[in-house]
Amino acid sequence: MRLVSTRYVKEGAFLARPVINAAGQILLQADIMLTSAYIERLQRLGFDVVFIKDDRLDDIEVHIALSAQTREVAYRTVNSLMSQIESGNTKELELEFVRLTIQEMINDLLYSHDIITNLSEIQGFDDYTFHHSVNTTVLGLILGIASGYSEPKLLELGMGILMHDVGKTKVPAQILNKPTPLTPEEFEEIKKHTLYGFDILRQNRDLSLAAAHVALQHQEKWDGTGYPRGLKGSQIHEYGRVAAVADVYEALTSKRIYRPALQPYQAYEYIIANSGTHFEPRMLSIFAKHVAVYSNGCGVRLSNGQRGNVIKQNKSFPTRPYVRIFYQGEEALRMPIEYNLAEHPALFIVEVDNR
Repeated sequence: MRLVSTRYVKEGAFLARPVINAAGQILLQADIMLTSAYIERLQRLGFDVVFIKDDRLDDIEVHIALSAQTREVAYRTVNSLMSQIESGNTKELELEFVRLTIQEMINDLLYSHDIITNLSEIQGFDDYTFHHSVNTTVLGLILGIASGYSEPKLLELGMGILMHDVGKTKVPAQILNKPTPLTPEEFEEIKKHTLYGFDILRQNRDLSLAAAHVALQHQEKWDGTGYPRGLKGSQIHEYGRVAAVADVYEALTSKRIYRPALQPYQAYEYIIANSGTHFEPRMLSIFAKHVAVYSNGCGVRLSNGQRGNVIKQNKSFPTRPYVRIFYQGEEALRMPIEYNLAEHPALFIVEVDNR
């Protein structure tokens, strides 16, 4: 399978993976043949890429972090939670559903083939809150697993991250969804979501104070320039340090009303560049080993002008995966060429090209 832009996908191609909306519902099943009507509909809904079948790449494995069933349950949980809070019921949140959801997510991740993953799930214009809350939790749990957290700690961390943005229910929607730059006053209101969220969560006795602190501290920065309290270094709870990395990476790789999504490699470079300033260096060393910069199936162009697709990850060298090359510029090669980019230091990826 390979990842293809919906601008370039051809009528008659077959989907290799289902297309799922923000509610976790399947819009198009895997194996369906794409018609011009389907392609136009996907573009209209904001789906930029799809996985299609390609005999040249039928050996590629793209591991799904969460099963479709678990992802659907997670979306429903977030939706129910936000509805409860918006209705004014903040002291008796249905936290048992949250706990069960996180347990299912942990089970999926613990039994997956490899915890190297890519958080840029195929995404349309659906509700950003669902995608962000669930995907941030997935990445946070991956970092927790890689850090050696016990299952009780993973459960506590996951519950905190899944609910880290509940305070945004108290921020006016016109500010949250504003397509133009925020005024200083509006940004100050946005910053309050950390305090609002902590206040909501600490009212619930079934949630630990450590989990509630994820909502309070996920915008704190390692060098003390974050908010709301300007905490620095080890003053920030370890869950807050995990959430900070997961929150920013997921936000950068998701499309928003005011900007397009960054490519995963662009977000990766931003995260790594802020080691020791915005983020804890130790956490970023874990992040660098467990998040794929270029996902399997992704189309790439190399520094020598050749084009092909990523076929396998290099865990020790996340920016230098294995690639299978099919084109020299625009001309098809008679036989594909494979490179382990870790063994070819003069070659590097210059562009993501999902044609």
